Amino acid sequence: MFLDHYDGIPWEALRYMVAEANYGGRVTDPNDRFTVSLILEDFYCPDMLKPMHKLTTNGAYFVPPEGELDTYQDFLKSEEFPMTDQTEIFGLHDNAEITSALNITNAMLAVALSLQAAVSGGGSGGLSQDDQLKKIAGDILS
Repeated sequence: MFLDHYDGIPWEALRYMVAEANYGGRVTDPNDRFTVSLILEDFYCPDMLKPMHKLTTNGAYFVPPEGELDTYQDFLKSEEFPMTDQTEIFGLHDNAEITSALNITNAMLAVALSLQAAVSGGGSGGLSQDDQLKKIAGDILS
């Protein structure tokens, strides 16, 4: 309605309608509503209409060229689009990715250690704890 009613794009009105009218009823914390509004300023702006507008400084994320639905789907499947989410797109420092990787590794090792402790109780059939753990890991993998 706004796009048809005005000569130009009313960015501020669009941001308000999405942040306050659409999400405002669901987002009750004032700080969260401010955050939603602030995030929308990055996406509901004239820069988004520029060809190949970069969403990150490293250029990994950018607005694809205008086209039909299948061209956007192809873009998302292409090698141009990152396979894994980069921290910059979320406004985070690169160290956040390192921290995440460390946390995932620690969680996986904790599970492995908990399995090892669980199998040490007996009934091992003569297998060492390491061999029992390898057997369980192989079963999980298969």
